Amino acid sequence: MMFDALFRNPVRLLVGIVAVLVVLMMTVTIVPEDRQAVILRVGEIYGTKNAYRKGEQFGRSGAGVLVTLPFADSVQLIDKRVLGINMERQQVLSTDQQRLQVDAFARFRITNPVRMYTAIRTEDRLQQQLATILGSSLRNELGKRTFATLLSPERGAVMDNIQIALNREANKYGAEIIDVRIKRADLPEGATLVAAYNRMRSARQQEATAIRAEGQREAQVIRGGADGEAARIYAASFGKDPEFYDFYRAMQSYRQTFLGENNQGATSIVMSADNEYLKRFRGN
Repeated sequence: MMFDALFRNPVRLLVGIVAVLVVLMMTVTIVPEDRQAVILRVGEIYGTKNAYRKGEQFGRSGAGVLVTLPFADSVQLIDKRVLGINMERQQVLSTDQQRLQVDAFARFRITNPVRMYTAIRTEDRLQQQLATILGSSLRNELGKRTFATLLSPERGAVMDNIQIALNREANKYGAEIIDVRIKRADLPEGATLVAAYNRMRSARQQEATAIRAEGQREAQVIRGGADGEAARIYAASFGKDPEFYDFYRAMQSYRQTFLGENNQGATSIVMSADNEYLKRFRGN
């Protein structure tokens, strides 16, 4: 009888269908794999579904149909994927008084949806808060370093320290920092940049001068040792065969005198044939 009355009155039938659909929509929620649900009952947190678990496998995370009480329960879906923070360009003063324009980004994941919802409610507000904390951590850490640090292997340690500091604050909001990176670190354009380049050039020139001086000092030490060794060998040779040593030294003197350093024979010398200097030319 009741169904007959509904079919005889299409308006009542349509209203009934709409009411059933509304109740179903308020009762059934589909939680995707990439979302985690926070269930609110009369405004208070009642439970969660598909919350993040470390090491969970895709397809076995607990996503799917969630049935709640109509009118009393509501569901807040929170992203489960890795999210990003793009920090606005920050000006940082390094220990060597360099003003740097720094761009950085971070990657994070919401690991505790209940804490996140309780502390800050929405993902957008969480991203804004973490971006502010990232800028503060970046300024604090780079303020302890020189500009050259960002160009050296020590940069990795700097990023680790920033990530640790940021992660400490992110945990308060139910999030975990996965990675932090500096995209760019530039000196300001204009006179500041030119002055920095000039200081860097002067420092490298001073370093080159010091290295060159050290090389010359070592060369003198080596040359002195070689001259001493040569003198020792000459002395030993003279002691073994003075006649041969005298002949060898005479030949060296003739080469230096008559051929010159470039072996071009440009020097002209007039001597008498019985000059003592030419005795080696007369034979024995």
